[in-house]
Amino acid sequence: MSTGTGMGTSTDTRRPHADVRSGVRQASAFLARRSLKTHRRAWAAVFAATTAAAALIGAFAFVVGSLLSAQPPVERHAGADAVVTADQKVTYTAKPWGSEPQTATTYLPERVRLDRSAVAKAAAADGVAKAVADDSVPVAVGGGSSGTGAGGTSAVGRSWASAALTPYRLTDGHAPRTSTEVVIDSVLAAAAGSKPGSHVTLQVDGAPRTYTVSGVAVTGHRGAAPAVFFTEQRLTALAGHPGTVDAIGVVAEKGVSADELRASLDTALPDRTHGDREVRVLTGSERGQAEYVDALGARGELLPLLASIAGTVLMVALLVIATTLSQAVHQRSGELALLRAVGATPRQLRSAVGREVSRVACAAAVLGGIGAVPLGLLMRSLLTTDPLPLPVPVWLPFAAGATAAVLVASAARPVSMLAARSVTRLRPAAALGAARAPEPGEPGRLRTAAGVVLAVAGVGSAGAATAQGGQAAAVAASGAATSLIIAVALLGPWIARVAMRVLGTPVRRVGGVSGFLAARSAAAHHRRLGAAITPIVLVVAFVCVQLAAASTLERASDRQAAAALRADLVATGPAAGLPADAAQAVRKAPGVRAATGVLRSSVVLAHREMGDPKLDRFPVLGVTADQLPGTLDPHVTAGDLADLTGRGTVAVGKDRAADLDIATGDSVKLRLGDGTQVRLRVVALYERALGLGEFMLPREALAGHVSAPRDQQILIRSADGGAASAAARALSPYTGVQVRTATADDVRIAPPSSDQDNALVIIGVGVIGGFALLAVISTLSLITVGRRPEFRLLRMVGAGRRQVRRMLVLETGLVTVAGLAIGTLVAAVPLVAFAVSTTGSVPYLPPVRYGVLALAVTVAAGAGAMWPGSSGGRFVLGRRA
Repeated sequence: MSTGTGMGTSTDTRRPHADVRSGVRQASAFLARRSLKTHRRAWAAVFAATTAAAALIGAFAFVVGSLLSAQPPVERHAGADAVVTADQKVTYTAKPWGSEPQTATTYLPERVRLDRSAVAKAAAADGVAKAVADDSVPVAVGGGSSGTGAGGTSAVGRSWASAALTPYRLTDGHAPRTSTEVVIDSVLAAAAGSKPGSHVTLQVDGAPRTYTVSGVAVTGHRGAAPAVFFTEQRLTALAGHPGTVDAIGVVAEKGVSADELRASLDTALPDRTHGDREVRVLTGSERGQAEYVDALGARGELLPLLASIAGTVLMVALLVIATTLSQAVHQRSGELALLRAVGATPRQLRSAVGREVSRVACAAAVLGGIGAVPLGLLMRSLLTTDPLPLPVPVWLPFAAGATAAVLVASAARPVSMLAARSVTRLRPAAALGAARAPEPGEPGRLRTAAGVVLAVAGVGSAGAATAQGGQAAAVAASGAATSLIIAVALLGPWIARVAMRVLGTPVRRVGGVSGFLAARSAAAHHRRLGAAITPIVLVVAFVCVQLAAASTLERASDRQAAAALRADLVATGPAAGLPADAAQAVRKAPGVRAATGVLRSSVVLAHREMGDPKLDRFPVLGVTADQLPGTLDPHVTAGDLADLTGRGTVAVGKDRAADLDIATGDSVKLRLGDGTQVRLRVVALYERALGLGEFMLPREALAGHVSAPRDQQILIRSADGGAASAAARALSPYTGVQVRTATADDVRIAPPSSDQDNALVIIGVGVIGGFALLAVISTLSLITVGRRPEFRLLRMVGAGRRQVRRMLVLETGLVTVAGLAIGTLVAAVPLVAFAVSTTGSVPYLPPVRYGVLALAVTVAAGAGAMWPGSSGGRFVLGRRA
């Protein structure tokens, strides 16, 4: 009895509160349903912007997730159960200011080799049936006995013992037995017209030589590159590193699992190689890392770029959603104030607005999440990550779409409730006056203060960029651009007021009655004008920063490379490059004043940036010092390039030397491409580092630390400008060599834009810029739809249809001009800082690109403002109200 009474008492106590909550829910649900139906045109703009935001966020999540799970393909080692290789990663640990030690990691661009003694240790491990040293050399196949050769076809030279790792099998002939015999695969045999007993010309290192084809092999693996197989002794001699091997391929005994094989090899092999690098055992899909040593390094460079673009996408998406939702809710402030005046509680109004926005945002987020999959597939197809194909795990599209949907839907409700806060917190009596009052023209104090702080921070960050260089300047300039864009969004009404004072008078003078109406309308609605300008500023500033930063660097590097070039001819060979003695042969040709082979590689510099440890990879040139005066002029500012000899010297770009606080005679510590740590003496500082790179080393210092010590070009200076034919004759023994006029692209440290660079521009500028243009259309459409009562009133007081339409055109032009001007100014601040710090010049954007941007913004603004007015104009503007 007592228990039942207690339960009844408790239920009676809670029932009034439950009834109140139920009443609030019912009232807010009723208001949300009616408002959605009444304002469906306004919510259409919000729906479009939110859908696009969810699709973009999901697409970037899709691409980044695909890139994170990517592995290089397994081709050469498809028949191996495991591959033993040295770790390609290098680390640098330092203690930032007032923090725990942190470690930076990057991948080495050149192959790190193993001690050859590890082959025997791997073969002796439990469960191993065979362990094979897998070395390789680049080979140019010149032709067969018939004379109709493969014409410089590139192939991979391997030992016949390593053929089992793919695997290859003989279809004709026998394995090579002497140093003059080779087995070629069926693809090369068909191209060269070769068969057992015929001859084939091969160029490995030095002049081409003729070999006897002892057999033809075939593999069932489609991804395998064309291959030539030598005896193991001959291949070891050609590779040029008899004490080390590229990798070790392991075939397991029958019944031994991959995990068991890995554990056995880990026990049998040493922890470190001769270069203090860790030994890795790769199985499964990891085996491709042994073939493409820099594939993960390329992924490591691409991921930060994509992550940066994705962060910008997220910032732009949230800013657009906040602007669009705030404008949609603000246009209904009179309606909300009226509801508050007739007795609706703040909780009911907030709940009604939240429900209304949640329904729109959730539907849009689901649709955007679905659309993220095809958009992500399109972006994925643009990225050329060869040899790193991007997989599509089954779970990834769903996870990316769901992530975008949840993020967008979660952000929409609090933004809308915050936008409605100024009305819902009013007392009913005050709300009645607010329902009839014009919109406020100034933002709140907190918003204004935040905008001022961000504007000051943006300018300060731009100022800091001018005092820095390299990546630090780029980061500071990017931060400045982001801060200034958000500051413009927060200070939109204030900026609109200033813009009207500047542009209002010309509009009134040019437009007559319509100009007067446009100027007065814009002056009376600063908040609305600020909301219209913000997305235009966003798209202009973002696109200008992205395009101008790239074009400024490219223009400066082009100019420096052109100024440095002294050679009039350049010799290029097959993809594998040219042997070292090719440059010596050219120097002996009549009419040649100087010739230097250009060996390209990379070095890793460990340093601190804002106290944090950093590992940066820099491309370098390996050159011959005594030939430089006739072929390249880096514009030395200190020291002498004639001292760039031996294995312990380096020339450094002047700006990089200033960052490192070093001068001629000092030493700098670098890691070469294979991870070897060296301390080099600085013998010269030069100015044209943007064109030629931050470091130049003697060729002999690089040759022993690259995967294949072959020159990518030979720069040739003629004595009288007529040495082309003589140089071609000197290089005639080498397969696939061409001699042509030299250009700046031949010496630029960074080649012209690659397909991947173009893809990043399309993704970064095209996708985000397109989304920002959609935001322009959505925001202006929303504003135009909300102005229908104003158009009716103008028609009632006697304004003609053409006058009202012209007023709308002039207002759109005013918004477009103001947005373009402010966006350009916002972009100019960080761009000037970036350009001055990195190139010492002003930023550069091709006029055609800016013209296309201005045209796109104008068309988008016109479509957003005029199309709703035209579709509704038949009712509002077509006759007097």
